[in-house]
Amino acid sequence: MGIPLRSLLVASLVLSSAAVLVAAAKTINPYKVLGVDKDASQRDIQKAFHKLSLKYHPDKNKGKGAQEKFEEINNAYEILSDEEKRKNYDLYGDEKGNPGFGGGNFGNSQGAYFTGGGPKTSYFTSGDGWQTMGGQGNGKTFSFSFGGNPGSSGGNPFGGGFDLGDVFSNFFGGGSTGGSQHGKSAGSARAKTGTSGQHSGAVKIQDVTTQIFSKEIADQGITWLLLFYTPMSKDQFVLESVMQDVVQSLDGALRAGKINCDNERSLCKKAGVSLGKSARLFIYSYATTEKGSLHEYSGEHDAKSLKTFCQEHLPRFSKRVDIGQFSFPSNLLPNLPQVLLLSSKKDTPAMWRALSGMFRNRLIFYDAEVHDVSHPLIKSLGVKNLPALLGRTVNGEELLLKDGISVKDLRSGIRELKTLLESFEKKNKKLVSNQANKKPSNLREENKVPLLTPSNFEEICGDKTAVCIIGVFGSSKAKAQLEAVLSEISKKTLIRGQNYNSGSALSYALLDKNKQSSFLSSFDKSGFKSSDMLLIAYKPRRLRFAVYNDEVTLEEAERFVGSILNGDVQLSPTKQKPVLR
Repeated sequence: MGIPLRSLLVASLVLSSAAVLVAAAKTINPYKVLGVDKDASQRDIQKAFHKLSLKYHPDKNKGKGAQEKFEEINNAYEILSDEEKRKNYDLYGDEKGNPGFGGGNFGNSQGAYFTGGGPKTSYFTSGDGWQTMGGQGNGKTFSFSFGGNPGSSGGNPFGGGFDLGDVFSNFFGGGSTGGSQHGKSAGSARAKTGTSGQHSGAVKIQDVTTQIFSKEIADQGITWLLLFYTPMSKDQFVLESVMQDVVQSLDGALRAGKINCDNERSLCKKAGVSLGKSARLFIYSYATTEKGSLHEYSGEHDAKSLKTFCQEHLPRFSKRVDIGQFSFPSNLLPNLPQVLLLSSKKDTPAMWRALSGMFRNRLIFYDAEVHDVSHPLIKSLGVKNLPALLGRTVNGEELLLKDGISVKDLRSGIRELKTLLESFEKKNKKLVSNQANKKPSNLREENKVPLLTPSNFEEICGDKTAVCIIGVFGSSKAKAQLEAVLSEISKKTLIRGQNYNSGSALSYALLDKNKQSSFLSSFDKSGFKSSDMLLIAYKPRRLRFAVYNDEVTLEEAERFVGSILNGDVQLSPTKQKPVLR
């Protein structure tokens, strides 16, 4: 039987491509490219890289061949800056340092290994079967072997040299039904990731103005790498190059921008960034607080170090829970929809952390490490495959949002899950709207917020009350606003039928500061004279309190009350027992 013409053509094309790539690879000597000796220290290698990358950076050098030279420099640095890759290069190269068709015995399979172009793309790895592995920057890394039995080395045939695993670990880990792993489908997904998960061009570093910072960055829930510089700054182009590599590998979870402090002096001043001779790199993140803040990067100017720094500063609004002891809380305030990610990962996946920042104050995030679907909660909701996403609506309904989740890369995965979470959020808003329309008029009357007086103080804010939320006003306008806000919050509390501290009550009241200055001085020496409107959370039994004196909106007030009830706010002791006169 003859060999089909199509098969011959495909084989010819594959072998021709391999020959071209091998020939190209044999011309690369990273030591010569950077102009360093084979025993050069990491510091010497880094200095050489910085000097050459500045000289040949495409933004600075428009000469013919500068782009190609710049990519070659990045390739060389990627090899020599990584001890493992450098060791592999030294072991498997010839006497001139070229990667060779080594015939060595690598885990019982003989193979040939080479790299193909693009910045940050040089891996020398052993593996079985033909693979195309995604490299950082614009290139690909190719590895293949001649002969040998696939899988004979005992390792993962898709594991060698692939770098995105530590970024989001194939998002959630391998799929699972019951206690079994779907190795075949998971492996296929990993194999595809190497080609489809990469972008053909470098990630653009956006020029950031004051207006862009306010609209797209400040408190938007997205993590940004921000380079502050002037046209005369040292290291600008080196940092931009490293930024591009890192943002491309974390594309979807991280964005990049640069701020010219000569043009945007007010923005740099407001950010508290002053420049000397060198550019400065910051990450705008939510890792430590609900509001975004700048954290300066002071590590080495290489992609590996910067990527680690960025991963550490991704949002952390998802609470890690033990699925064996977990049930969705039913008495949270504010009453937001809740979502639980089930995956086999030991740590919260980077993708889930990024989403928790985007949906902070809109959804409550949890995640748990799970390896089978035998847990009662999981079984009751019909989960058949892991990873899976569960949800709890504002009216207490628990449901399966999606199981058997599979994504091809970080960017598309975040986009797909964002759409799913937005749909769940929309469903909950509709539930809240329907719930509000069904409230009887007598309930609305019961939720009218009373004005504190000496005669009703003990009943509303006495020792039988766990927490008393007092809206303090200094004008009729402030009174109307506080009454509307507290009335709405009290309705939500009653609808949920919450009980705090063994049946003790949560109460709401208003207080005229112009008539009760002595009462207020029990909390603050000045009696809050400068405030026209504020909230006091008072615990009568413990004589402790907390104050919220920013703008009182429904969202902010509900968050303040929720943080008090959940124990997230540190309370201060009163100066004396508050008494109304």
